[in-house]
Amino acid sequence: MSFETSFWAGNETGNPFKAINAFFDFAHLDDYKQILSEAALYSYKTKVYKQDNPSDVFVFYSVIKSFVKVCYVLQKKSKKWKVKSLSCETIFQSSFLTKEEYENPFIVFQKAFEEKTLEQLELFLHQIIEFSLSPNGGDPETDLTTPYIHLIKMLDAAALIQERGVEKIKKIHQAVCVTE
Repeated sequence: MSFETSFWAGNETGNPFKAINAFFDFAHLDDYKQILSEAALYSYKTKVYKQDNPSDVFVFYSVIKSFVKVCYVLQKKSKKWKVKSLSCETIFQSSFLTKEEYENPFIVFQKAFEEKTLEQLELFLHQIIEFSLSPNGGDPETDLTTPYIHLIKMLDAAALIQERGVEKIKKIHQAVCVTE
C-alpha cells in the first residue's frame, strides 16, 4: 500500500515505521491534535477554518490521510512487532490511551479498524475538511465523534511507537527432550 508521503515528506516510503518518523518530523503530536480538533469544531460552524490560508488545511488533510493508511498497516504488524519496554515508566501526558493500550499501542489500531474501515476513516477526514472549509455548517446526522476519538488515540499510539521504538517478536521454539 502506498502511504502517499511524497507530497508532504519529500519522499515515498513503504515502511510504516519510517513513515511514522517522517510524520512526527513534519509536525508535533500536539499540532496534529490541535488542527484535527479545530477542523472538527469548525465543521459544525458557518465560519471557514483557516480562512486566511486554507491551503494549510489541504496539507493537513494530505498528511493525516497518509497517517491513517500507515495505521491501517500497523494494525497488521502487531503479530510480528512489539513496542519496546521502557526501563523506567514515564507518564504519557495528554494521552487518551488506557493502560493496556499504553503498554501495547498496536491495540489502538486494531480496535479502530475493527469498528471503522479504512474507507470510513478516510471519509471522516474528507467530511471534516469539507465541512470545516465550507461556510455552511456540517450535517448534524454525520457521526464525526467516533472516528475523531479513534484518530486522536491513533495519534497517541503512533507517538508512543515513535518514542519507544519497536522490536521484532522472537518466536520461541520449544525443544522436546526425550530421556530414556
